Amino acid sequence: MIQKTFPILAISIFIAMLGSGIVVPLLPLYAEGLGASGLWLGLVFASFPIARTLATPVFGRLSDRQGRKRYIAIGLLAYGIVSFGFIWVTSVPLLVMLRFLHGIAGASILPVAQAYVGDASPKGEEGKWMGYASAAFFSGFGFGPLMGGVVAEQLGMDTAFALMGALSLLAFVVAAIGLPEIRRTRSAAHPYPSIKEISRSQTMTGLFSIQISLTFGRAAFYTFLPILANRLGISTSLIGTLLAVNILMLSVLEIPSGRLADRFSRKALITIGCLASAAFLVALPSLGQSFGLLLVLAVAGALAGAIAVPAASAMAVEEGRLYGMGSIMALFSMAMSIGMAVGPIAAGAIADLSNVSFAFYFGATMILLGTGAFTWLTRQRSA
Repeated sequence: MIQKTFPILAISIFIAMLGSGIVVPLLPLYAEGLGASGLWLGLVFASFPIARTLATPVFGRLSDRQGRKRYIAIGLLAYGIVSFGFIWVTSVPLLVMLRFLHGIAGASILPVAQAYVGDASPKGEEGKWMGYASAAFFSGFGFGPLMGGVVAEQLGMDTAFALMGALSLLAFVVAAIGLPEIRRTRSAAHPYPSIKEISRSQTMTGLFSIQISLTFGRAAFYTFLPILANRLGISTSLIGTLLAVNILMLSVLEIPSGRLADRFSRKALITIGCLASAAFLVALPSLGQSFGLLLVLAVAGALAGAIAVPAASAMAVEEGRLYGMGSIMALFSMAMSIGMAVGPIAAGAIADLSNVSFAFYFGATMILLGTGAFTWLTRQRSA
């Protein structure tokens, strides 16, 4: 069944992520233009994942009970409507508020879509299909910054925000009309286990730790790469190119990496990918002194992330079959949201106290701590 349903889901989420990615290179510059400090800049980025952190468990459990399709469609519709509000933003607090509303809508899209794929994935092919899903979902997010940089440069930021809203509404139409409902995975012990029951799984706790730590690193990269590049005199369109190359390479590389996760130790792949991701962040401020060097580093960072992400997602699918796919994917996504919420604020405060370089070093340190926690918590698991 996944071969029939996956293309429709992939197209709708691709379109939505394309719209979402449009504003990635613009938000830091837009917020700075409104007078945002480093801490306020962190809040602009953090408000979205804070809202997702609060709303994701609710939508995950509801989708376990009532079905995935309705919540994917509702989220896409709300995301599109809120997007148009960015055109009329006149202050940093208002920008933070709209990002918060966007986060609530986003909590009903990607985590539930991942649960949809997890339900449909055959046993032994979790890495393959989660790799395909990540590639389809995040390639849209990768093309977005490239499109956003060009549109903002040629037509202005308001046009870029309007395009984000229009694409999200188009994604809603595709999902509402073409996406079928799918049988949901239930746990063997209890159809709707509590968060307390799920937290007893050391594997899930380890995955939660690794997801938070990797997201701290991404938060530092997405928030402060535009600032670093802008200080080097790099244009918004080229900043969008840097972000697009990183995300698109990550998406493409997750396809073969997902297949590797079905054949080799998933624990080992996660550890290798995380260590490489930490090294990438350390190298950014010292080696990234031109567009060409930043481009090389963006590709290297994508390779590091691609090694770890599909393996971690495949392990999460295995846990989902025990505890409920929607609940597990909600927690997996919530870990990412926490990292995206706390990471930009902490990195922004560090950048204010020292300089932008230390924001990247902070992200690398958090990845190393998360890798250590994951290794310890999964020490009794063979692969």
